[in-house]
Amino acid sequence: MPEIEQGLSEAAGKPVTVSFTPHLLPISRGMQSTMYVKLAGGASVDDLRAKLIETYANEPFVRVLDKGVVPHTRHVRGSNFCLMNVFPDRLSGRAIVIAVIDNLVKGASGQAMQNLNLVMGYPETTSLMQLAMFP
Repeated sequence: MPEIEQGLSEAAGKPVTVSFTPHLLPISRGMQSTMYVKLAGGASVDDLRAKLIETYANEPFVRVLDKGVVPHTRHVRGSNFCLMNVFPDRLSGRAIVIAVIDNLVKGASGQAMQNLNLVMGYPETTSLMQLAMFP
């Protein structure tokens, strides 16, 4: 949690507190995270979604889905991708961010390969565009 709040606080230029809910689901691989975010004064869910799209526009493995589309772990199975989207919370002034990854790829092993590529000067996507499908 501290690294999430740190990154968001740096982006916002002030302290940010989030609620973070990882879900344990009956699946062989994958992880879904649900984050509840208090919006800055005057900001809307659409503003947050637009900012996420802008922030991740040049990131090869992060996709903000079309408005209203819920990310599912089956859509990232065997990949190094993170899919996310933003939804309105029932509480005014809050948003819900849902993100999914395949924790067997995008977890530590995919992150290690991605970092190695960057350190060695290789394209960031080298060896990470194939689907790893076991189990």
